[in-house]
Amino acid sequence: MRLAHGWELAGRAPDGLVRDFIRPVVRAVPPAMALRLPPCRITATPDLEAASTWTDSPARIDITVATAGVPDHDVVLELLLCIGQAVWERLSGGELEEWWRLIAAEIRAGVEGEIDEQALEEKLRLLAGPDAARNRRILGRYGRAAFAGTAAEYVHSLWHDVTVRTGPDHLPAVALRARLELLAGWFPPGRGYRLFPR
Repeated sequence: MRLAHGWELAGRAPDGLVRDFIRPVVRAVPPAMALRLPPCRITATPDLEAASTWTDSPARIDITVATAGVPDHDVVLELLLCIGQAVWERLSGGELEEWWRLIAAEIRAGVEGEIDEQALEEKLRLLAGPDAARNRRILGRYGRAAFAGTAAEYVHSLWHDVTVRTGPDHLPAVALRARLELLAGWFPPGRGYRLFPR
């Protein structure tokens, strides 16, 4: 089944999941973001132990998301996380520098929360002590998780109105806005989509 950007839906997903969630969320992916990736083939299946998996090749990205016992909204958020991870692998050197400057500024400002649970886990690992803070592997895992979560939230915000969560584990609104504006500069919303209300 054909989706926006020339992407493909494989297998047999429930009609409501496709109509109300997968199709609209793929349409919300900014064209500039979609162009960073080879064509994507998405499979929604109840037979997956992980929440999602993806594999990358020059010809295609295969994304598989679990549906068994998972609300449809969460299925597409997993799909967006996979897209964010794949885009991370294709950021330019200049974009990576800009991302790391933003993250460094957040850490210097004492921002403790994060965009999602995975990024928070990686951030806590990074900030566990001086040895962890100097470990490039830990830093890389944190940067990737924070970017993927931010990219997912960016497309999520284009797809429909979202509620910003507050509290010590969550990214403050000022930091969230700065991240979303950075991504909007790299990957402007497609025609008919807006990041912030007028």
